[in-house]
Amino acid sequence: MRIFPRRRGRLDNLTHSLVGALIGQAGLKKKTGLAMPALIIGANLPDVDAACLFWLEGVEHLGFRRGITHGPPALVLLPLILAGLLYGLDRWQASRGKRPEGRLPVSFKWLFLLSFIGCLTHPALDWLNVYGIRLLEPFSSQWFYGDTLFIIDLWLWALMGIATWFSLRREKRGGEWKRPARVALTVSALYIAFQGVLTGMAERAVTDSPTGTEIVIASPPPLWSWERDLITGGNGLYTMNGETTFPGVPLDRCDLASARAADSEIDAFLFWARTPYIVPKKDGSLWLQDARFSDPRATGQFEVELPQDVCEGIKTEPSE
Repeated sequence: MRIFPRRRGRLDNLTHSLVGALIGQAGLKKKTGLAMPALIIGANLPDVDAACLFWLEGVEHLGFRRGITHGPPALVLLPLILAGLLYGLDRWQASRGKRPEGRLPVSFKWLFLLSFIGCLTHPALDWLNVYGIRLLEPFSSQWFYGDTLFIIDLWLWALMGIATWFSLRREKRGGEWKRPARVALTVSALYIAFQGVLTGMAERAVTDSPTGTEIVIASPPPLWSWERDLITGGNGLYTMNGETTFPGVPLDRCDLASARAADSEIDAFLFWARTPYIVPKKDGSLWLQDARFSDPRATGQFEVELPQDVCEGIKTEPSE
């Protein structure tokens, strides 16, 4: 039996960068000077929200990440800022006589469009895993989940990495360099679509579970992406792959509303959590975890302690 690893749930930045690079190698990098920086940086730009780790405490970042910088206004504003910075860099280098001779003329319009395209790929990819994304911030705080790719998909890494290298190598040697990138982007899209079909089939196949089927999540494991780990249940009681593995207390028997009002970390965690459950520890403490990113046998990053009286009167069996 596999347990989901305790890792950040966003898609890794190498994948984002490779997508931006392949779009450039598919031909768009010839539209303007500094096109590749616009595409690659743009593909990573919504992750500027990671700066919140410098001022937020504990797990408060869970309630901030994958939100405002991934929503519609930011996807227009961020490319505009990036295009302005790149355009300014080109002008500054030209004024100092340090502009590279081989660089194409720089068009602000194309810099913005390419930065915009790069930024759009970011939430599209982030949506594909079980962590989720708030695609409509600040208009709506609803989470959306694709349940299609693992956080790091090694098959996509290999496909896109090799294609990028091959395209650059062909270009350097004067060969036809756009086709490898275009083929890789097409194959990647088909691979992702196939993974989505597998997830849908796995979720629809679940008809029963020891803890119910209010929530059904099918997620690919790290390497064997054609398989699916299944989490089923609800109300703080969850089963993984047909076996009850998460010790829990029914959430409706705990005063979580008061706990949220009194503790910003608890509030942020429950705002982010998709499958929250309460783990009683040997010392009598109670901890909130999420079944998507939990190992009941270990202490990890995605958990927050609850007040001991939040589930007053509930008798629990402490976890090992």
